[in-house]
Amino acid sequence: MKRLFRFLITKEGQISVACYLLTGVFSFLSFAPVNLPFFVWFAPIGLFFIEERYRGRWKELFYHGLGFALVFYTISFHWIYHMTTVFGGFDWYLSIPIFIVSSFILNLKFPMFLLVFSYINSKLGKQFAWVASFSIVFAEFFTPQVFPWYFGNVVAENLILAQNAEYTSAYGLSALLFFVSYGIYSIGNPNEFLTHFVSSVHKLKFLRETLNKALPYIMVLVLFFANGLHLYWKWNSVLPKAERDVLIVQPNAPLEFRDGRNPAEEIRKLMTRIDDLTFDALKSSTVDLIVLPESGVPFFTTNESDATRYSRIYWHQFESLMAMISLRHGANLFYNELDASFESGIASRENLRHYNSSVVMNPNGERRMSYQKVFLLIFGEYMPFEWMYALSGQTGRFAAGTNQQLLPYYQSRQREFERKTPDLRWRDTDYLTPTNVRDYYAPHKIKEEVVGSFLPLICYEVIISEYVRKFQGDPDFIVNVTNDKWYGNTVESYQHHTLGRMRSIEFRKWMVRSTNSGTSVFTDHLGRNIDGDFTSLDSATVLRKKVQVIPGEMTFYRLYGNLLSYIFMIGSILAFIYYVRKSR
Repeated sequence: MKRLFRFLITKEGQISVACYLLTGVFSFLSFAPVNLPFFVWFAPIGLFFIEERYRGRWKELFYHGLGFALVFYTISFHWIYHMTTVFGGFDWYLSIPIFIVSSFILNLKFPMFLLVFSYINSKLGKQFAWVASFSIVFAEFFTPQVFPWYFGNVVAENLILAQNAEYTSAYGLSALLFFVSYGIYSIGNPNEFLTHFVSSVHKLKFLRETLNKALPYIMVLVLFFANGLHLYWKWNSVLPKAERDVLIVQPNAPLEFRDGRNPAEEIRKLMTRIDDLTFDALKSSTVDLIVLPESGVPFFTTNESDATRYSRIYWHQFESLMAMISLRHGANLFYNELDASFESGIASRENLRHYNSSVVMNPNGERRMSYQKVFLLIFGEYMPFEWMYALSGQTGRFAAGTNQQLLPYYQSRQREFERKTPDLRWRDTDYLTPTNVRDYYAPHKIKEEVVGSFLPLICYEVIISEYVRKFQGDPDFIVNVTNDKWYGNTVESYQHHTLGRMRSIEFRKWMVRSTNSGTSVFTDHLGRNIDGDFTSLDSATVLRKKVQVIPGEMTFYRLYGNLLSYIFMIGSILAFIYYVRKSR
């Protein structure tokens, strides 16, 4: 530590910290919720400067990479600390080391980039911008990720450039960024430019030579912009084959009750709030689909089984309310619950497994297909090591789901309908079972008819592009339910959405993002947030839009995934080997 401190107070250390801050601050300014994408083109310059200054000094490059990782993480992903204290339940003296270690492990892309970039530059003896592109794509591909973010996601804040993700995903946009940024770095030193310009006898010739140097970078950027415009115009002119009226209910459910509140009282307030929000929003007309977020009603399930009764998570009033809402409004209802089963069908505590599950209930109030979350959240839904559970009583022991099927939804009742019976409300569930509720609304029962399907994603699954493309079939739209309340009133919810909205472009499907406490939003197949309507953080509200069903088409990314990135990396490696052998 003393050695580190001595380094930081030297001029060399201060220059290094300035480089870390340049990359960290400019990346943050370009990213949600600030959204100033102009700055992203200068963010990698700090990395280029450090690599050139320490070229070939591998140990120092590695340590500088960790410096970039910590500063970037602290500026842009500071909410991770909030997650470990609130979601994981760790005390601050444990949360700080976890934050620092995770900033290193989950951002190894920084040291990896510096090492790969420096190694290739040392071998080539020349600097090529494509080497910077290769190095960042390689680093982003082959370093561990829990919250997968890429520099390309920051570039995608530019709507036109974002359209290229249909072919390249975020990796291709990362490659573009580092190619152009290295061009700015290599020819854009203001002092050097002015010195040469002033001392040059033939100033026009000097400017012409500078322009020639910049031309390849300008051409590549123009090429990406041109393709982005082409894709934007192409998909903007596509007519939807149908529209689905969707209501997001954002209930702002409590996380836990360690502050002394009465759990039973708070849950009843929550159920009343969900009932009121839905009833008031749909007084005059119904919708095709109502979406409740992850943990919209925490701790309970509507699935009555041996396992759920054994673990005491089945609550008949929860099922009554869900059936009541779907029947009262004649709409499909998609909601999140805690589910359970016995592994191998053997009823015992050792074989009991809990799942983060989301369920479709048809307009007749009948429970249909469910989806269990596959990618679980570390320090919240599971611990990497068994001994760590003793450190946090808050962390769950969830099992991962295994099914990646689209979920069907059904024909809803007509938009305007005469209410033949008085509406039931939450207070009526005190004496009405789920069966009683269904019997009460029996006159409203309609024929069950599947009219489409959607792709369900829970929480941060939406930011894992390689996972999402494994779903088979052609969904009408994507539904992402999440509970960002664990991260408090931070930028996390905006960043989460920004990382996830790329799936709309890759799939060319609309996305319904339903959150517990904000920010809920509808995003179209061009990555545009409809009407710019984001629900406020830490609020209970609703949001209603018409979701367009874009005609099914297997996009390049859905068919081939990251094929272009693999071709680019393999081609770069072959070019490097050829150049090195030729120069010997």
